[in-house]
Amino acid sequence: MKPAGSGLKLTYDPMIIGGWLETHPLGRPFYAPFDVVFSKYDVVEPDLLYVSNERSNALTAPNVQGAPDLVIEIGSPGTRKRDETIERNLYGRSGVSEYWFVDPDIDVIRAYRQGGEGFSRPIELSREAGDVLTTTLMPGLDLPLARIFRE
Repeated sequence: MKPAGSGLKLTYDPMIIGGWLETHPLGRPFYAPFDVVFSKYDVVEPDLLYVSNERSNALTAPNVQGAPDLVIEIGSPGTRKRDETIERNLYGRSGVSEYWFVDPDIDVIRAYRQGGEGFSRPIELSREAGDVLTTTLMPGLDLPLARIFRE
């Protein structure tokens, strides 16, 4: 995927997390198309999600019934506004532990973490700053943004 107005492209390989989880079996990643069902009215299809072993009782063959631990959305012109507003709010109030919004237009990831009654202010990480994304959900997993956003 090549973002508009940028010489960089998003080269994120979801198997970075999947490969890490093979050697650290703390849970399972799922890739779109795979629904998350919060209620009969609130059904979403994130780009990537992670369900820990502790929450595995929420897994069914066709979907996740309830909150996964981590949801990752990759911004695109058609979904950006919904991902950053409606869905982010839904994830926050539904108990998703972390939500990462990947913005390939500016090589940034905004990481939202549960703060009790929804998400706290996001942590914004950038390729330009040489940032590395980590999470308490998968201790020891380091995701350098330079590896996610490559020329």
